[in-house]
Amino acid sequence: MKNTESAFNRRNFLKGTATTAVALSALPLMAADESKTASAGLVLPPTGKKILLSCKLGMIAKEADGRKLNIVERLRMAGEAGFDGVDFDEAGNFTPQQARDAVRESGVFVHNAINHAHWSERLTDPKEEVRAKARANLEHCLRVSHAAGGSGVLIVVGRGDDGPAAEIEERCRAEMKKVLPLAASLGQHILVENVWNQMMYEHNQGPDQSPDRFVKFVDSFNSPWVGMYYDLGNHWKYAQPGEWIRSFGHRCVKLDVKGFSRAKNKFVDITSEEDDLPWDQVRKALDDIGFVGWATAEVGGGNVKRLTVVREQMQKAFGV
Repeated sequence: MKNTESAFNRRNFLKGTATTAVALSALPLMAADESKTASAGLVLPPTGKKILLSCKLGMIAKEADGRKLNIVERLRMAGEAGFDGVDFDEAGNFTPQQARDAVRESGVFVHNAINHAHWSERLTDPKEEVRAKARANLEHCLRVSHAAGGSGVLIVVGRGDDGPAAEIEERCRAEMKKVLPLAASLGQHILVENVWNQMMYEHNQGPDQSPDRFVKFVDSFNSPWVGMYYDLGNHWKYAQPGEWIRSFGHRCVKLDVKGFSRAKNKFVDITSEEDDLPWDQVRKALDDIGFVGWATAEVGGGNVKRLTVVREQMQKAFGV
């Protein structure tokens, strides 16, 4: 009985081994096919860079030679100009699927999304129905950024004349908290931009203001999904960028980049003769906090030639 059973087991073992060998011989082909399928349309930014350079989608020309350009053509222009990616600041005009398809077809990475309706439909608005629209806009942008492959959404949280400072800050905080579960589930940061909206700074006061109110606001969420999209040019009029960068520290997730002339009180090209923003102090402060991430131009754009000039100006500003 043992001999018969042993022979049976041996035959089945050999048969099974042969079958397994055939199956294993096919695995590399199967894995390759599956890998190819999984990576089809996958668009990645360059690696090994501490600061990745981006432009706003809104900076890219919408027409050329009298012809309207589609979204894929416009994204490709950013790639041709040498940018590492694009900030999808026209997110309100596209569905998540459209954004994903545009990235895959163009081969240009999108790292962020913005919906400029945040100026008109604000999280600080006294009307609940308006705040609900603002919240829905933010949710839409989170989905667009996620679908495109990005990691965050820039938001202007409101406007100072919507009410007393403490009241309006609590309004937008309450609305943002409602969106945090979605942000976390999609792996997206909600990033507050410092703008001339008369919130968390004094609009008619001098150039030595503190970022403490922004820091306090971000920290009030006690969440890794809320941070700063620090606009260097916007508050050069009001503060020292190096000091603000150091105060923000890890809260400084992304950067908006534009030149500003204090002498002429106007926005100018990055590192132009008129731009008196202390870029050497910016570079030192970014090094001090170990900043690694996206820096996005927000200046006058145009065709590939103009975009290339902007990219070169950014390289000069950041020393990259």
